[in-house]
This record gives sequence, C-alpha cells and structure tokens, in this order.
Amino acid sequence: MIQIYFLSIALNLLTGYILVFGNEDYNPEETVPGFSLRNEKFRLILGIATMAVGLLKILSVTDGDVRVVGDLLPAAAGLVSGFILLYEYFKNHTTIKWDNEGKTSVQLILMQNRKIIGIAAIVIAILHFLFPRVLFL
Repeated sequence: MIQIYFLSIALNLLTGYILVFGNEDYNPEETVPGFSLRNEKFRLILGIATMAVGLLKILSVTDGDVRVVGDLLPAAAGLVSGFILLYEYFKNHTTIKWDNEGKTSVQLILMQNRKIIGIAAIVIAILHFLFPRVLFL
C-alpha cells in the first residue's frame, strides 16, 4: 500500500533525526509546551507509530514487490528506532533506578549506538524513497 510506504519513509526520517540530533539538551523533567521534538508525549506517540508502521510494513507489500523480504530494511529500521524511543520513555518514567551493574544488553547495544541506528534509519528511508522496488529496500 502506498500509504504505508509513505508513512514508513516519513516516520523513519523523523525518528532517525530525533535519535541523531534530539538528545544533546534533552531533559525528561523539562516540559516543553506545544509541538516540539523534545516533548516526551510526542516521542512516545512517534515511537508507537513508528513501530506500528514497521510491523505493517512487514505485513503489507507494494505492488510488484517481493513479500516480506522486499521491505525488510525499512520495517526493521522502524521497529528498532521506534523501540528505542519507547524504551527511553519508559526508562525515564519507571520507579526502578538501575545502577551500572544492572544494565541489560538492550541498554548496552541499542542505547549506546542510538546515533548510528538513527543515521541508518535516515539512510534507509532515503534509499527506500529513491529505489522503491529494490530488494530489501
């Protein structure tokens, strides 16, 4: 479906941008009125939407494309980058505080490489826009 194709590109670009540039001055306690990329609720909704579109991207296919494998990278980029935004939100809103020894592999792998994942999401979105029928894109 063309709608899912468009949403995948737009949400991967926006989520990738937030992962790369959105945390230099990010403070979860700071409230930002209105629409802002630092607004926690916006990030939560964006994370949910990006993961949902990533899942729908796996299930739906553009006409003439290979099923599942044809949109594998955009779907994976959406699922991973959306998960990072959701993880950040719930990590900041939990009552459990973790010490350095209690870090999980999610924190060690995804959170330390969030800028690389954000750049990958942006590149995948651009390539997916330019080459819509290429295998894996």
